[in-house]
Amino acid sequence: MTQAHKIAALRARLAEAGVDGFLVPRADEYLGEYVPAAGERLAWLCGFTGSAGLAVVLSDAAALFTDGRYTTQAAQQSDPAIWQQRHITENPPGEWLKQHAAGRRVGYDPWLHSEAGLRRLAAEGVDLVPLPENPLDAVWTGRPPPPLAAAVPHPLEYAGLAAAEKCAAAAQALRASGDAAAVLADPHSAAWLLNIRGSDLENTPLALAFALLHQDARVELFLDPVKVPPATLAHLGNGVQVRPRAELPAALAALAGQQVRVDAEATPAWFVQALLAAGAEPREAEDPCRLPRACKNPVEQQGAREAHRRDGAAMAAFLAWFSAAAPAGGQTELSAAARLLACRAAQPLFRGESFPAISGAGEHGAIVHYRVTPETDRAINAGECFLLDSGGQYLDGTTDITRTLWTGPGPAPAKLRERFTRVLLGHIALATLRFPKGVAGPHIDVLARASLWQAGLDYDHGTGHGIGSFLSVHEGPAGISRAARPVALQPGMILSDEPGYYLPGHYGIRIENLVLVREAEALPDQVKPFLCFETLTLAPYDRALIDLPMLGAAERAWVDSYHARVLAEVAPLCDAATGQWLQRACAPL
Repeated sequence: MTQAHKIAALRARLAEAGVDGFLVPRADEYLGEYVPAAGERLAWLCGFTGSAGLAVVLSDAAALFTDGRYTTQAAQQSDPAIWQQRHITENPPGEWLKQHAAGRRVGYDPWLHSEAGLRRLAAEGVDLVPLPENPLDAVWTGRPPPPLAAAVPHPLEYAGLAAAEKCAAAAQALRASGDAAAVLADPHSAAWLLNIRGSDLENTPLALAFALLHQDARVELFLDPVKVPPATLAHLGNGVQVRPRAELPAALAALAGQQVRVDAEATPAWFVQALLAAGAEPREAEDPCRLPRACKNPVEQQGAREAHRRDGAAMAAFLAWFSAAAPAGGQTELSAAARLLACRAAQPLFRGESFPAISGAGEHGAIVHYRVTPETDRAINAGECFLLDSGGQYLDGTTDITRTLWTGPGPAPAKLRERFTRVLLGHIALATLRFPKGVAGPHIDVLARASLWQAGLDYDHGTGHGIGSFLSVHEGPAGISRAARPVALQPGMILSDEPGYYLPGHYGIRIENLVLVREAEALPDQVKPFLCFETLTLAPYDRALIDLPMLGAAERAWVDSYHARVLAEVAPLCDAATGQWLQRACAPL
């Protein structure tokens, strides 16, 4: 079916349902960034395959909303004769609905929107109507079945804390706030709390499930029982009851008359509606697992260090190969991504990519979240930029690294080196920051942009996101962005440090390391506790792109120190040829 046929079929179903429009988010019922094939409704309808977006379909108009990462991609993938392209923050969906749907009834699937999300979509004069069945599902021919991969135990040697201890601490938080139970709609919470993992998603080791945590530390885990083999049942123990998802309504009804914690950002609106119908009292508060999950325990912190050393060895093997292969020609975006995956696959404890590699040569690097396909694959040419954003899932940690490379031969143009170095200066400014406890991501985002701003430049994405521990490569609640929630950075959090610059049609620059928040060494006159970042990622920067005179003495010393550390920690894990290349790449500037 063409996009025109699909939207026509959907509009016919909307007319039968008695509504004038429908909201199609890029989400499944777990509201995560990554969804299984059965949840790719937005991609099926309009062709857009990015990880965030919303379509609004009315009987006489349709709009596709994406953020700055995806504006170029959305315009390329969706039919311009059907879809109005809108920037989701500059032209919010609520404003568009107010202009185009006043006096109309617009339907939505309550499983695919959070309460907070619906509030952001509310528009004066527009009646948002929950529908009992998703009309798009009725017209999606050939829709894949939901995944049924097994849930498996995550060993204590990597988790660092037993599930019983986590449940007890989370239950204590519920008792302290007077909550009889908490809805855990985010599968990451159940995975972390119960020390289980799965393979329902391609790049995130999750067993998709809902859970109810009770104040006595009992847990009801809702997923198809066929996904829970005997070994996992034994691991879960008597404190966890596995129930099919069809029993969720009854479980919520049993909470009638009691206060139930619901995370308004992470929980489908269906849960709030079901609790209210049952006579329970939903109370909006953060998922009790979210912040503890973000603050990695000592075992998880050490696991991250070890995972990044091995990932550094994989990157060194790739970069050594690329330094010779790129100038020689014959490589493409897909072949480079495949080579890097092979380098990672050779490392112990590797379990897959943490996301599909963003392998963008030349103008493709300017598409912030570009995803190469056989149709878009292009040669990596000499004399251009190549942006490679990738990561690995290891049993002891999750990695995410971006390096921008010059394909040579010969020097990079002066203007390109100047802009790369401005990005590098912002990257270093964050990496070296000391900051008092209580500071949040939005407070420090400007440091990564200051050098770019001085030249009238900027980038349209956040500077940093949280990282899971053998979980999602994007994890809340903390982030480094002007739009991020003001969540105080705390010891144990792992975040990315990734400023960039993009010249559409020409090239993209991004430099990304992961950093661990930890206590800073006290200074003699220090008046309050301070924190700092420990850089975890271990891979050299491309010195061909650095404009040395732009670096101050402190920045130059930091790069030299970082490269010396890369060499010391990664070279012992490499073969002789890679080690020799690494020694040259990490020589003092």
